[in-house]
Amino acid sequence: MDTQTILEKQQKYLWPSHLTYYSQPLPLARGEGMHLYDVEGNKYLDFFGGILTVSVGHCHPKVTEALTRQVQTLVHTSTLYSHENHVNLAEKLAEITPGRLQKSYFLNSGTEANETAVMLAKAATGAQEVIALRHSYSGRSALAMALTGQSGWRIGGTQVLGIKHALSPYCYRCSLKLTYPECGIACAEDIEELIKTTTSGRVAAFLAEPIQGVGGFVTPPPEYFESAVGIVRQYGGLFICDEVQTGFGRTGKFWFGIEHWGVEPDIMTMAKGIANGSPLGVAIATPEVAEKLEGLTISTFGGNPVSCAAALATIQVMEEEASPAHVAEVGAHLRRGLESLQEKYPLLGDVRGMGLMQGVEMVRDRQTKEPATQEVAHLFEATRERGLLIGKGGLYGNVLRIAPPLITTQDDVDRALEILDHAFAEVQETV
Repeated sequence: MDTQTILEKQQKYLWPSHLTYYSQPLPLARGEGMHLYDVEGNKYLDFFGGILTVSVGHCHPKVTEALTRQVQTLVHTSTLYSHENHVNLAEKLAEITPGRLQKSYFLNSGTEANETAVMLAKAATGAQEVIALRHSYSGRSALAMALTGQSGWRIGGTQVLGIKHALSPYCYRCSLKLTYPECGIACAEDIEELIKTTTSGRVAAFLAEPIQGVGGFVTPPPEYFESAVGIVRQYGGLFICDEVQTGFGRTGKFWFGIEHWGVEPDIMTMAKGIANGSPLGVAIATPEVAEKLEGLTISTFGGNPVSCAAALATIQVMEEEASPAHVAEVGAHLRRGLESLQEKYPLLGDVRGMGLMQGVEMVRDRQTKEPATQEVAHLFEATRERGLLIGKGGLYGNVLRIAPPLITTQDDVDRALEILDHAFAEVQETV
């Protein structure tokens, strides 16, 4: 099917009908490793990985083999029945997740995982109010959108659902107009006043991403989580760590992002990169928390044998070809290259992130920090034309999200940086 036919059908049968980063949608035909190909045969270096989902490259042969083998044996069971892939994956997750996390519940997506985590926290504590963060993103359901801290992704309902939004540890745009480290992590300390003044004084949970994904790869100061989680636990709350984007070695050095901060979650959610593109979400908890939830907890598609097979194969490939140590090394190379571009182009206001999760915030003026939203749109056209796919995010849509599959090499990074260099030069000339 050619591009025009696909776009006509998209316009007629899908909604929203024109959701794209580009002036024209990009119909894709196939993927292989680090590359994607559109229906016209154009080749693109993928530095967004299906929104941080394609962890070990497109159509990795070991993952494809595991999928094919399972499809020929058993496709569906639901969580009503046990299956070896289901229990083996749960065992593996208990092995690699931090702290005392042990018992998993399988779902279809990060949205469902976050919903389930909040439900579990309320059941475990008996409290109903939840602390989330401004600039956060939690998913596409009604509850997840209420948890989200960005108006463009919200539908309301926080009052009914008992959700309160704390300040984000967004140092580049500090809500308190302070500067780290002189600020004393005031954004974390403010959580106590938030609890005392806007809740009943007893909360169920604090839900937070180690690095805010859709928020624009907002990376907190090292002390933030120890302080924030400590406060929430004083008021009876559990810590739900949302690792949907940061999980599985994405941030380098460790398997999960929160390990950089030395804080152990009571509940952790994950999805995206776990199965290299197959739909799967997980909520894992400590035994004493998990056992608090009783009653109707069957998930029709949760723990699907095919998705679990893909996840087991994906984790194996990560261990063999794309370990957290590899991600740390290549991610450091990417970070150095982005910081060099920042020195070269005034449009680049801030570079942040960890491992292969790097954000570049574009601004029209480094003093005023006016978001360079139109310039980002121009940049996306320039990178597409040169064969590079990246993502964007942030409250103002002015943050580049650069997150390639974890198998990426320094040569891939150098090629991406070369394209970005030319694209930034083109955009800078128009400012």
